[in-house]
Amino acid sequence: MKFRPLHDRVVVKRLESEEKTKGGIIIPDTAKEKPQEGEVVSVGPGGRDEAGKLIPIDLKPGNRVLFGKWSGTEVKIDGQDLLIMKESDIMGVLG
Repeated sequence: MKFRPLHDRVVVKRLESEEKTKGGIIIPDTAKEKPQEGEVVSVGPGGRDEAGKLIPIDLKPGNRVLFGKWSGTEVKIDGQDLLIMKESDIMGVLG
């Protein structure tokens, strides 16, 4: 299935966090925090301003981004766990 987000929404695949600390302690799944880093999978065309003019999204597929801990809506598409969020929920691009 192909999914295209609408308006200023972005589809992000959450990147997995490290399973070990720097000291070598293995962290069980139940104690892990949800990662706040992900990779952009697809983006919508952008939002509209008050005059109806299209404002394009600054992100593109492949960007590594940081987002808030509780940002987005979790969905499963083609067996993949993804997040759909507004562009404004993304704090910045890495690298």
